[in-house]
Amino acid sequence: MADTAVRSRVARAVAGRSVYFDDEGFFWDPDDWTEAAAEELARERGMPGLDEVQWRVVRFMRGYYGHHGRAPMNKDLRAGTGLTLLELERLFPDGIKLGARVLAGLPNPKTCLD
Repeated sequence: MADTAVRSRVARAVAGRSVYFDDEGFFWDPDDWTEAAAEELARERGMPGLDEVQWRVVRFMRGYYGHHGRAPMNKDLRAGTGLTLLELERLFPDGIKLGARVLAGLPNPKTCLD
């Protein structure tokens, strides 16, 4: 049976701009992402901001997505960041998929093919 769920979007102010998010908090359009938005979203999740290692992960994810048109697989994340999966998961309160991926502005994994 095909998934007929309709994605909804919500506009909200983030880092001084109106940005659309889906109903799970992912950027509707990855091009709306900014570093200031990532910092603000991190603070909303109880983080003091993003440290150097977290930025390395976020920037790697964005670069990979920009080059390949999809999110990096776990093996790519490990190779590209030099971190283990456990280290990556612990860097973000909501883990890789719901934490790092949101902060990097990548699409919702439920709505893309990667």
